[in-house]
Amino acid sequence: MDPEMEEKPLELMTGMESPSLVGVMSPKKSTGLTLSNGPVVSRKRPSEGNYEKEKEHCIALFDQWSEADQVEFVERLISRMCHYQHGHINSYLKPMLQRDFITALPAQGLDHIAENILSFLDARSLCSAELVCKEWQRVISEGMLWKKLIERMVRTDPLWKGLSERHQWEKYLFKNRTAEVPPNSYYHSLYPKIIQDIETIEANWRCGRHNLQRIQCRSENSKGVYCLQYDDEKIISGLRDNSIKIWDKQTLECLKILTGHTGSVLCLQYDERVIVTGSSDSTVRVWEVTTGEVLNTLIHHNEAVLHLRFANGLMVTCSKDRSIAVWDMASPTDISLRRVLVGHRAAVNVVDFDDKYIVSASGDRTIKVWSTSTCEFVRTLNGHKRGIACLQYRDRLVVSGSSDNTIRLWDIECGACLRVLEGHEELVRCIRFDNKRIVSGAYDGKIKVWDLQAALDPRAPASTLCLRTLVEHSGRVFRLQFDEFQIISSSHDDTILIWDFLNVSTNGQSEGRSPSRTYTYISR
Repeated sequence: MDPEMEEKPLELMTGMESPSLVGVMSPKKSTGLTLSNGPVVSRKRPSEGNYEKEKEHCIALFDQWSEADQVEFVERLISRMCHYQHGHINSYLKPMLQRDFITALPAQGLDHIAENILSFLDARSLCSAELVCKEWQRVISEGMLWKKLIERMVRTDPLWKGLSERHQWEKYLFKNRTAEVPPNSYYHSLYPKIIQDIETIEANWRCGRHNLQRIQCRSENSKGVYCLQYDDEKIISGLRDNSIKIWDKQTLECLKILTGHTGSVLCLQYDERVIVTGSSDSTVRVWEVTTGEVLNTLIHHNEAVLHLRFANGLMVTCSKDRSIAVWDMASPTDISLRRVLVGHRAAVNVVDFDDKYIVSASGDRTIKVWSTSTCEFVRTLNGHKRGIACLQYRDRLVVSGSSDNTIRLWDIECGACLRVLEGHEELVRCIRFDNKRIVSGAYDGKIKVWDLQAALDPRAPASTLCLRTLVEHSGRVFRLQFDEFQIISSSHDDTILIWDFLNVSTNGQSEGRSPSRTYTYISR
């Protein structure tokens, strides 16, 4: 029966005088029943014998009709009942309309469907579902739904993925049921521990609690670390003394020194195959990442190469010569110039790009947007009062830092400035952002952590945007990179600092790396 029918009698009762059920008359023909439409007449129930005969006769006729006729007939009956009768019928129908599909499906051999339905629940709902009944609890346990929930979070959230790797419980995920896989109860107890770790990390970021590690680069001539990039195993840095140094991220030892540039290494990027560097000697060099061998040298720019980015067979470089070069990278040894973009009136300090736009920023105070596919100019973003030193672009958002000491957030599609962040006392030299935070470094030697979501909310007061200021460098901050657990920064003071927000000692002091928590399952 359609559940909406339960409300229909309430509409029909308006102005009615509690009608009683009229006796059903025996039809002249055996094909249907005739329902009296005359005045409601109250009559006492006839003798039990007559009632039983009439009831059986009605049921027999009812069974002969189509479903549509049956529904119409019942509707007519209900419309003639009083409120008390409606309530009685409602109580009778409610349990009939309820279905415990989670219990019913396994009984039909469809456990996998019940598991699939419950697998869409979040943690709070899954906890509640376990308390419904033993059968629901059995489906959740045998379906390993807590394991599947954790796996879903690891696939979609980089913070969860990073924790799974660092705390070593990733080895219990994404495996079929084997003797090595713990029971569902292990994952049930693991989940709140993960949540607690996440809350601790977020609190460490907000409060500035971290462990600090320092790499002394010991440059022989001029001091300063202009650029860096890292992964879980290594840190690669470009130095003012013309060298590229590769450091072991765990031991902090220098593994390799690459030489060849005749000027300071101002920018770099690497992937699993190559390191690409740009220098004040006006060249771009391509190095083999494992051996350190020079694979290619690109000579195009007339002055220092200030920044570069590469991805998916495309590379973009920019220079003090005011130009932007777009390159096709068929292979490390086959790199050809596609187009030169001209339009800035001063040195182009930084570039970034995706499949849609190339974004460049210059000492001429402007950010320019170009089409990645056609290399045609799209628009200019104006607002900074002095030259722009750094930016990052992702999706619709551009975040830039300038020698006017401010950070600006822009909508690249319309060119609007969404927010101005103030707080640095000198030129903002480097900037990065993710979904939660903006991290900036400046010539005042400070690193600031900003709340990105609050910055995008025009109602958020300016005083709430800077979460923390980190002061450890004794010189200008040249470059930084960060993830959910750490910031790694480099400076004119010839050091690389690792700010660890995960492995924080209990007293909150920076006294070296504390041991990682591990979650180990021991089979019995």
